[in-house]
Amino acid sequence: MSRPLWDVANPAISHPAETAPNPLRLWESYGVIALKIRARELQVRTRNCWMLVALSLLGISPSLRSQPFDLKQNSAGAADTLSVMTYNVKGLPWPVAWGRDGALDAIGQRLGQLRLRGRQPHIVALQEAFTDEAKAIGQAAGYTHIATGPSAEMHEDGPVSVDDRRFAAAGSWIKGETQGKFVDSGLQILSDYPIVRMRRAAFPNFACAGYDCLANKGILLIAVTVPGVRVPVEILTTHLNSRHASGVSDDRSLYAYQRQVEFLSRFVATNHDPASPLIMAGDFNMGPRPSRRSLLLGSVRGMSNDRGRAIVRDGLSSCLSNPADRIAQSADARWILKRGRDWQFMSDGEHVGLKATHAAVPFGRAGGAEMLSDHMGFSVDYQLNHS
Repeated sequence: MSRPLWDVANPAISHPAETAPNPLRLWESYGVIALKIRARELQVRTRNCWMLVALSLLGISPSLRSQPFDLKQNSAGAADTLSVMTYNVKGLPWPVAWGRDGALDAIGQRLGQLRLRGRQPHIVALQEAFTDEAKAIGQAAGYTHIATGPSAEMHEDGPVSVDDRRFAAAGSWIKGETQGKFVDSGLQILSDYPIVRMRRAAFPNFACAGYDCLANKGILLIAVTVPGVRVPVEILTTHLNSRHASGVSDDRSLYAYQRQVEFLSRFVATNHDPASPLIMAGDFNMGPRPSRRSLLLGSVRGMSNDRGRAIVRDGLSSCLSNPADRIAQSADARWILKRGRDWQFMSDGEHVGLKATHAAVPFGRAGGAEMLSDHMGFSVDYQLNHS
């Protein structure tokens, strides 16, 4: 029996219980292709990996240095303000990645440290939160409301074109395209504010390419009540198909990317309440390629045109253009924009507007910090204005 395009979760439940993937099936599939998935990365990092193994055998944990945070004092109850962070935490299962427990624990601890200083983001959108350790970040950081994206079993049986069938028929077993979904979407949204509405959907089964097909990637949308704001604010996160890391040709990964972007546009049109401001924060895997930039940015502009009034803007770029914001001097922020994977797009509601006022990179390299993931985690502070 197929699952619906979207499903509604009880906001009183932190996150629904998911059926754990069969370890034997995971071993069989990942064991065959794991070295191919991260071959390029391993070539670069072999020496570091062996060092981590040696330290682990000796019972020594490598230090995970902190960095000077640049998040403003937020006061969890401050009216008309909202801070949102997006972070791909690389919570990949073994044997695709190993030795990640310490870094994932450190992410939760660092967010907890920010909370003790009154500087935690009100909302955190996580991608690649596949493992139990990654899914424990929110609880470790003190977030009381947690929403989880599509499970490994969820799917959507929408219309399939002739081109889609042809694309699916060309799937490669060795690239993980015909093995089914072995892990969930890896999406979570952590919130200090009550979640009053949730929608989620998995991308169609055919709309993936390469090793990305092993995860049931999709979309997670929540609405939260923010003090001083008369309508809920919507937060969306997603993780779109990778290009090089997928292990397939650019043309094949681009086709899947296009179909996912189209699905995202339809999902927003169907499930977003135009009365609510919308922040889309996630790993959009756009990169510098003109073909991907055209697809994603064209879709974002289309979301604006469909409603005829709300202009979608990029929160981080808005802050970088403000010389008064310290983020304008941040090499980490410039690296995030140049890399072009992680974004926060914002769109006004009918009577509540969004203004990006400050940005920070609490999970980056500044101050000599060690990277806890292969992505940086950045936050944007938003002022919500009633019209």
